[in-house]
Amino acid sequence: MNRRKFMTDTVTSGAGLMLGSLLMGSTGREAPPTDTGARTRDFMQEVLKYRKIDAHAHADENQYKTEVNLDFADRLGIDKLMISNFVRPFSEGRPDDFRSKNNFIIKCMKEHPGRFIGTVALNPAFQKESLEEIDRCRDAGMTGLGELYNQVKIDDPLYYPVIEKCIDLNWNIMMHSPVGHSRVKLYPTEPRNISLPEDFARIAKRYPEALFQFAHIGGGIDWEYACKVLKNVPNVFIEVSGSNNAAGMIDFALQYVGEDRLVFGCDYSFYQGVGQLFSANLTDAQRRKIFFENIAKRLKKAGIHVD
Repeated sequence: MNRRKFMTDTVTSGAGLMLGSLLMGSTGREAPPTDTGARTRDFMQEVLKYRKIDAHAHADENQYKTEVNLDFADRLGIDKLMISNFVRPFSEGRPDDFRSKNNFIIKCMKEHPGRFIGTVALNPAFQKESLEEIDRCRDAGMTGLGELYNQVKIDDPLYYPVIEKCIDLNWNIMMHSPVGHSRVKLYPTEPRNISLPEDFARIAKRYPEALFQFAHIGGGIDWEYACKVLKNVPNVFIEVSGSNNAAGMIDFALQYVGEDRLVFGCDYSFYQGVGQLFSANLTDAQRRKIFFENIAKRLKKAGIHVD
Protein backbone atom coordinates (compact mmCIF):
# COMPACT_ATOMS: atom_id res chain seq x y z
CA MET A 1 0.00 0.00 0.00
CA ASN A 2 1.24 3.53 -0.80
CA ARG A 3 2.25 5.28 2.39
CA ARG A 4 0.38 8.42 1.43
CA LYS A 5 -2.84 6.35 1.32
CA PHE A 6 -2.07 5.06 4.81
CA MET A 7 -2.20 8.50 6.41
CA THR A 8 -5.23 8.09 8.61
CA ASP A 9 -4.26 4.79 10.19
CA THR A 10 -3.09 4.57 13.77
CA VAL A 11 -2.78 8.17 14.89
CA THR A 12 -5.77 10.01 13.48
CA SER A 13 -8.21 7.12 13.69
CA GLY A 14 -6.64 5.71 16.84
CA ALA A 15 -5.02 7.91 19.46
CA GLY A 16 -6.26 11.23 18.10
CA LEU A 17 -9.93 10.26 17.75
CA MET A 18 -9.88 8.18 20.91
CA LEU A 19 -8.45 11.12 22.82
CA GLY A 20 -11.14 13.37 21.38
CA SER A 21 -13.97 11.07 22.47
CA LEU A 22 -12.46 10.58 25.90
CA LEU A 23 -12.03 14.29 26.45
CA MET A 24 -15.58 15.01 25.36
CA GLY A 25 -16.63 12.70 28.14
CA SER A 26 -14.21 14.15 30.65
CA THR A 27 -15.64 17.68 30.29
CA GLY A 28 -19.19 16.54 30.87
CA ARG A 29 -20.32 17.62 27.41
CA GLU A 30 -20.99 14.06 26.34
CA ALA A 31 -21.08 11.21 28.83
CA PRO A 32 -18.87 8.26 27.80
CA PRO A 33 -20.23 4.73 27.96
CA THR A 34 -20.05 3.38 31.50
CA ASP A 35 -17.65 0.57 30.58
CA THR A 36 -14.99 3.09 29.50
CA GLY A 37 -15.03 5.15 32.68
CA ALA A 38 -11.89 3.66 34.19
CA ARG A 39 -10.09 3.78 30.85
CA THR A 40 -11.03 7.46 30.46
CA ARG A 41 -9.68 8.35 33.89
CA ASP A 42 -6.49 6.34 33.41
CA PHE A 43 -5.79 7.79 29.96
CA MET A 44 -6.47 11.35 31.03
CA GLN A 45 -4.14 10.94 33.97
CA GLU A 46 -1.45 9.93 31.51
CA VAL A 47 -2.20 12.88 29.19
CA LEU A 48 -2.22 15.46 31.96
CA LYS A 49 0.95 14.35 33.69
CA TYR A 50 3.09 15.92 30.92
CA ARG A 51 3.73 19.64 30.80
CA LYS A 52 3.22 20.95 27.28
CA ILE A 53 4.05 23.96 25.15
CA ASP A 54 2.23 24.12 21.83
CA ALA A 55 4.99 25.42 19.55
CA HIS A 56 2.62 26.00 16.62
CA ALA A 57 -0.65 27.77 17.39
CA HIS A 58 -2.59 30.63 15.83
CA ALA A 59 -4.98 33.36 16.89
CA ASP A 60 -7.09 35.80 14.92
CA GLU A 61 -10.55 37.33 14.96
CA ASN A 62 -12.15 34.81 12.61
CA GLN A 63 -10.87 31.26 12.20
CA TYR A 64 -8.49 30.82 15.15
CA LYS A 65 -10.44 31.96 18.20
CA THR A 66 -8.52 32.52 21.43
CA GLU A 67 -11.29 30.98 23.52
CA VAL A 68 -11.06 27.80 21.43
CA ASN A 69 -7.29 27.71 21.91
CA LEU A 70 -7.65 28.00 25.67
CA ASP A 71 -10.50 25.50 25.91
CA PHE A 72 -8.47 22.79 24.20
CA ALA A 73 -5.33 23.79 26.09
CA ASP A 74 -7.10 23.43 29.42
CA ARG A 75 -8.50 20.02 28.50
CA LEU A 76 -5.15 18.72 27.31
CA GLY A 77 -2.85 20.23 29.91
CA ILE A 78 -1.10 22.62 27.51
CA ASP A 79 0.61 25.24 29.68
CA LYS A 80 1.41 27.76 26.96
CA LEU A 81 0.75 28.28 23.27
CA MET A 82 3.11 30.02 20.87
CA ILE A 83 0.65 31.97 18.75
CA SER A 84 0.94 33.88 15.50
CA ASN A 85 -1.44 35.68 13.19
CA PHE A 86 0.36 34.79 10.00
CA VAL A 87 0.42 36.71 6.72
CA ARG A 88 -1.92 34.73 4.48
CA PRO A 89 -0.57 32.86 1.44
CA PHE A 90 -0.78 34.64 -1.89
CA SER A 91 -1.17 38.00 -0.14
CA GLU A 92 1.37 40.77 -0.65
CA GLY A 93 2.10 40.98 3.06
CA ARG A 94 2.54 44.72 3.27
CA PRO A 95 3.73 46.39 6.51
CA ASP A 96 0.25 47.58 7.49
CA ASP A 97 -0.94 43.99 7.17
CA PHE A 98 1.70 42.36 9.35
CA ARG A 99 1.64 45.18 11.91
CA SER A 100 -2.10 44.74 12.29
CA LYS A 101 -1.75 40.98 12.70
CA ASN A 102 0.95 41.41 15.35
CA ASN A 103 -1.20 43.95 17.17
CA PHE A 104 -3.87 41.29 17.59
CA ILE A 105 -1.33 38.88 19.08
CA ILE A 106 -0.15 41.55 21.52
CA LYS A 107 -3.79 42.06 22.52
CA CYS A 108 -4.20 38.31 23.16
CA MET A 109 -1.09 38.26 25.33
CA LYS A 110 -2.36 41.17 27.43
CA GLU A 111 -5.80 39.62 27.87
CA HIS A 112 -4.41 36.21 28.87
CA PRO A 113 -1.08 36.81 30.63
CA GLY A 114 1.07 33.73 31.01
CA ARG A 115 -0.81 31.57 28.50
CA PHE A 116 0.32 32.93 25.13
CA ILE A 117 3.83 33.46 23.76
CA GLY A 118 3.45 35.79 20.80
CA THR A 119 5.56 35.25 17.68
CA VAL A 120 6.10 37.86 15.00
CA ALA A 121 4.72 37.89 11.46
CA LEU A 122 6.64 39.91 8.88
CA ASN A 123 7.67 40.03 5.24
CA PRO A 124 11.38 40.63 4.51
CA ALA A 125 10.51 42.05 1.10
CA PHE A 126 9.83 45.13 3.24
CA GLN A 127 13.16 44.91 5.01
CA LYS A 128 13.32 48.17 6.95
CA GLU A 129 9.76 47.77 8.21
CA SER A 130 10.35 44.12 9.17
CA LEU A 131 13.44 44.94 11.22
CA GLU A 132 11.56 47.76 12.94
CA GLU A 133 8.66 45.39 13.61
CA ILE A 134 10.96 42.95 15.41
CA ASP A 135 12.00 45.76 17.78
CA ARG A 136 8.44 46.93 18.33
CA CYS A 137 7.10 43.44 19.02
CA ARG A 138 10.03 42.53 21.28
CA ASP A 139 9.28 45.63 23.37
CA ALA A 140 5.67 44.41 23.61
CA GLY A 141 6.81 41.03 24.98
CA MET A 142 6.76 38.90 21.83
CA THR A 143 9.58 36.52 21.00
CA GLY A 144 10.57 34.65 17.85
CA LEU A 145 9.33 34.73 14.27
CA GLY A 146 6.50 32.69 12.87
CA GLU A 147 4.56 31.37 11.31
CA LEU A 148 6.38 32.77 8.30
CA TYR A 149 4.78 31.83 5.01
CA ASN A 150 5.44 31.99 1.30
CA GLN A 151 6.09 35.64 0.44
CA VAL A 152 9.87 35.05 0.41
CA LYS A 153 11.84 31.79 0.57
CA ILE A 154 13.70 31.25 3.83
CA ASP A 155 17.09 31.11 2.07
CA ASP A 156 16.52 34.27 0.01
CA PRO A 157 19.12 36.99 0.72
CA LEU A 158 16.24 39.26 1.74
CA TYR A 159 16.03 37.18 4.91
CA TYR A 160 19.71 37.56 5.82
CA PRO A 161 19.38 40.79 7.90
CA VAL A 162 16.26 39.41 9.60
CA ILE A 163 17.97 36.14 10.50
CA GLU A 164 21.06 37.98 11.74
CA LYS A 165 18.89 40.10 14.02
CA CYS A 166 17.20 36.96 15.34
CA ILE A 167 20.62 35.45 16.04
CA ASP A 168 21.46 38.47 18.19
CA LEU A 169 18.18 38.00 20.09
CA ASN A 170 18.39 34.17 20.26
CA TRP A 171 14.97 34.06 18.63
CA ASN A 172 13.35 30.97 17.18
CA ILE A 173 12.39 31.22 13.48
CA MET A 174 9.40 29.10 12.49
CA MET A 175 8.34 28.76 8.85
CA HIS A 176 5.59 26.85 7.08
CA SER A 177 6.61 23.74 5.14
CA PRO A 178 5.13 22.75 1.76
CA VAL A 179 2.30 20.37 1.03
CA GLY A 180 2.96 17.81 -1.68
CA HIS A 181 3.08 14.21 -2.76
CA SER A 182 6.86 14.11 -2.85
CA ARG A 183 9.95 16.25 -3.16
CA VAL A 184 9.39 16.58 -6.91
CA LYS A 185 5.61 17.01 -7.10
CA LEU A 186 3.98 19.69 -4.99
CA TYR A 187 0.27 20.33 -5.01
CA PRO A 188 -0.73 22.53 -7.99
CA THR A 189 -2.05 25.20 -5.61
CA GLU A 190 1.22 25.48 -3.67
CA PRO A 191 2.57 29.06 -3.53
CA ARG A 192 5.55 29.66 -5.81
CA ASN A 193 7.88 30.82 -3.02
CA ILE A 194 7.12 28.09 -0.49
CA SER A 195 10.28 26.96 1.33
CA LEU A 196 11.37 23.37 0.68
CA PRO A 197 13.41 21.19 3.04
CA GLU A 198 16.50 21.94 0.92
CA ASP A 199 15.95 25.68 1.46
CA PHE A 200 15.90 25.16 5.23
CA ALA A 201 19.05 23.07 5.06
CA ARG A 202 20.90 25.72 3.01
CA ILE A 203 20.00 28.64 5.26
CA ALA A 204 20.65 26.68 8.44
CA LYS A 205 24.13 25.75 7.21
CA ARG A 206 24.81 29.35 6.24
CA TYR A 207 23.76 30.44 9.74
CA PRO A 208 24.62 27.53 12.08
CA GLU A 209 24.04 29.74 15.12
CA ALA A 210 20.45 30.55 14.06
CA LEU A 211 17.49 28.64 15.49
CA PHE A 212 15.02 27.35 12.90
CA GLN A 213 11.76 25.43 13.23
CA PHE A 214 10.54 23.41 10.24
CA ALA A 215 6.79 23.60 10.73
CA HIS A 216 4.30 20.74 10.82
CA ILE A 217 5.61 17.59 9.21
CA GLY A 218 2.03 16.43 9.79
CA GLY A 219 0.71 19.15 7.50
CA GLY A 220 0.95 17.23 4.23
CA ILE A 221 4.68 17.41 3.48
CA ASP A 222 6.58 14.32 2.36
CA TRP A 223 7.77 13.99 5.95
CA GLU A 224 10.08 11.06 5.27
CA TYR A 225 12.02 13.07 2.70
CA ALA A 226 12.03 16.19 4.90
CA CYS A 227 13.51 14.29 7.84
CA LYS A 228 16.19 12.78 5.62
CA VAL A 229 17.16 16.18 4.19
CA LEU A 230 17.34 17.77 7.65
CA LYS A 231 18.94 14.84 9.44
CA ASN A 232 22.39 16.43 9.70
CA VAL A 233 21.24 20.04 10.21
CA PRO A 234 21.30 20.31 14.00
CA ASN A 235 19.97 23.87 14.34
CA VAL A 236 16.64 22.98 12.71
CA PHE A 237 13.88 21.73 15.00
CA ILE A 238 11.36 19.38 13.39
CA GLU A 239 7.88 20.27 14.61
CA VAL A 240 5.24 17.57 14.36
CA SER A 241 1.89 19.38 14.13
CA GLY A 242 -0.73 19.04 11.42
CA SER A 243 -3.92 17.16 10.57
CA ASN A 244 -2.28 14.55 8.31
CA ASN A 245 -0.79 12.40 11.05
CA ALA A 246 0.45 9.33 9.25
CA ALA A 247 1.10 6.12 11.15
CA GLY A 248 4.77 5.88 12.07
CA MET A 249 5.54 9.56 11.43
CA ILE A 250 6.82 10.33 14.92
CA ASP A 251 8.84 7.12 15.10
CA PHE A 252 10.43 7.84 11.73
CA ALA A 253 11.30 11.42 12.72
CA LEU A 254 12.76 10.19 15.99
CA GLN A 255 14.99 7.76 14.12
CA TYR A 256 16.32 10.40 11.70
CA VAL A 257 16.63 13.59 13.74
CA GLY A 258 16.59 12.37 17.34
CA GLU A 259 14.62 13.18 20.47
CA ASP A 260 16.42 16.49 21.13
CA ARG A 261 15.23 18.10 17.86
CA LEU A 262 11.53 17.17 17.85
CA VAL A 263 8.97 19.64 19.22
CA PHE A 264 5.27 19.33 19.88
CA GLY A 265 2.71 21.50 18.11
CA CYS A 266 -0.94 21.26 17.15
CA ASP A 267 -1.63 23.87 14.45
CA TYR A 268 -5.24 23.74 15.67
CA SER A 269 -5.41 19.93 15.40
CA PHE A 270 -5.33 19.55 19.15
CA TYR A 271 -6.47 15.96 19.68
CA GLN A 272 -4.25 14.67 16.89
CA GLY A 273 -1.30 16.73 18.10
CA VAL A 274 -1.43 15.20 21.56
CA GLY A 275 -2.72 11.78 20.53
CA GLN A 276 0.06 11.03 18.07
CA LEU A 277 2.68 11.33 20.84
CA PHE A 278 0.87 8.60 22.74
CA SER A 279 0.49 6.44 19.66
CA ALA A 280 4.21 6.70 18.92
CA ASN A 281 6.74 4.32 20.45
CA LEU A 282 8.23 6.86 22.88
CA THR A 283 9.69 6.58 26.35
CA ASP A 284 8.47 8.78 29.17
CA ALA A 285 11.64 10.87 28.94
CA GLN A 286 11.23 11.31 25.17
CA ARG A 287 7.64 12.51 25.55
CA ARG A 288 8.76 15.05 28.16
CA LYS A 289 11.40 16.40 25.80
CA ILE A 290 9.07 16.67 22.81
CA PHE A 291 6.09 18.06 24.71
CA PHE A 292 8.01 20.62 26.73
CA GLU A 293 11.72 20.49 27.40
CA ASN A 294 13.16 21.01 23.92
CA ILE A 295 11.23 24.18 23.11
CA ALA A 296 11.55 25.43 26.70
CA LYS A 297 15.34 25.34 26.39
CA ARG A 298 15.17 27.31 23.15
CA LEU A 299 12.82 29.89 24.68
CA LYS A 300 15.13 30.23 27.67
CA LYS A 301 17.92 31.36 25.34
CA ALA A 302 15.68 34.28 24.35
CA GLY A 303 14.97 35.15 27.98
CA ILE A 304 11.57 33.41 28.22
CA HIS A 305 11.67 31.20 31.32
CA VAL A 306 8.82 28.69 31.49
CA ASP A 307 10.23 26.22 34.05
